[in-house]
Amino acid sequence: MQTKSTAGALAFSLVLLWPAGPAFSQSPAPSPSPAGPPTEQAEVPTSYANVHKGSGSGQVILVLVPRGTVMPILGRRGEWVQVQLSPELRKTGMVMRWYENETSGWMHDSTVKISKIKKP
Repeated sequence: MQTKSTAGALAFSLVLLWPAGPAFSQSPAPSPSPAGPPTEQAEVPTSYANVHKGSGSGQVILVLVPRGTVMPILGRRGEWVQVQLSPELRKTGMVMRWYENETSGWMHDSTVKISKIKKP
């Protein structure tokens, strides 16, 4: 009888330790793909603004972007805008956690000035 109980406890423990699927992942949802080239841009009007890994204030901050930086807007999710990150930001910004060489990040729309991209 003790063998069945031990086997049951072991099976239950394995279920608890089994890796969670994508529904329980902490990574941000995929961003919407743009229909064409960006038509809007975000400019940082303050001394620095946070760029997050995902669209939420609880997401990891990738880089602090300095005043005057202009970035193309790739998408939107509520009050958050997805901006394109350039390799130059590694030199001009304060890199916080740029783990995977991300090419985009998320900023709250209250931290940037949004304008249309002027066509040449």
